[in-house]
Amino acid sequence: RVNRARPTRVWTLWITGTVRNGRSSPRRGRSIFVSSPTAEPRLLPVPSANLLPTSSSPYWSFYDRVAAGQLAAWELSARSRVLDLSGGSFHHAAQLAEAGHQVLQVDSRINLDEPACAPGVQRLLAAHDELTWLRDASVDAILVESQVLSRCLATEVTVEHLVRALRPGGRLLLIVDSLLLGLARLADQGRWAELADAPAADCVLVSAEDGTLRRCFGPQGLRDLLVEAGLEVDWVRPRSVLSVSAVERALAAEGPSALNTLVTTELALAREYEGESTGHYLVASARRP
Repeated sequence: RVNRARPTRVWTLWITGTVRNGRSSPRRGRSIFVSSPTAEPRLLPVPSANLLPTSSSPYWSFYDRVAAGQLAAWELSARSRVLDLSGGSFHHAAQLAEAGHQVLQVDSRINLDEPACAPGVQRLLAAHDELTWLRDASVDAILVESQVLSRCLATEVTVEHLVRALRPGGRLLLIVDSLLLGLARLADQGRWAELADAPAADCVLVSAEDGTLRRCFGPQGLRDLLVEAGLEVDWVRPRSVLSVSAVERALAAEGPSALNTLVTTELALAREYEGESTGHYLVASARRP
C-alpha cells in the first residue's frame, strides 16, 4: 500500500510479512525515498563514471583481494554447507570450496551446461529475490556478495527468507551499497532537493549507473534491519576505507608490488572504522541465534 503524500520523493510502503497459520503479518510503514530518472518528466543525467572506477581500473584487483581477505576471515565451522547468492561472482564460491566447504551457488544467469567453477560447488538456476524455494534450516552459512541485497528493494522480506534457511548458529555475510555512495549519486545527478530529504527517510532508493534502483544503507540502518529479522550482528564495516584515487596512484607508482601492502592496510582499516559509513559499500556479519 503506497501513500503518495509526496509523490515525487517520499512514499510510505507497507511491507507484508510472511504468512503463518493462514494469516499475513503486516509490518510497520517505512518512509521510502526514491530517486529515479523516470520519477519526473524532465530528463536527468545518469551518474558519471567518476563515482566508481572503470572496469579496466587496477582498483578492482585491489578490491577483489580485499573481498577475498574478508571472506577468508569469516569464521565458519569445518565442512559447512554454504549458500552463495553472489550474483555470478564465481571466485567467491571457488574460494569457499577450496577451504573445504560445500557450496550451493545460485544465480539467474548461470549456464548449467558449463562445468562448476570448482569441485564441491553445486549450481542452481534461480532468482535472488524469490527465495520461497529455500528449505527451513537447510544451510550453515549464506554469502551475499556483489551488492545483491541492494538490488532486492524489499530487503526485509529477502533477509527473512535467508534467516529462515539458516540453521541455529548459522552465519550470514553480506555487502550492500552504502548511503555515502547513494548520496554521491544524488549529488552527481544534481538532485539537491532529494539530497536534502534523504537523511529523514528510513529507506533510500537511488538510481545507479545502469539505471536500476539500488537500496542504500547506513551502518545503523543495516544493523537495525538484521536485528529486526532475528539475527545477532557481529559487525558492520566498510568494504574499503582507502579511496579509489589513493589506490590507483599507489599502484601506478609502485606497480603490483604495492598490492599486498594496500590490502593488508585496508583490512586493518576496515576493522578500525567499524560502524562508520566510509567508502562505496558496507559489509556485515551476523548469525542466527
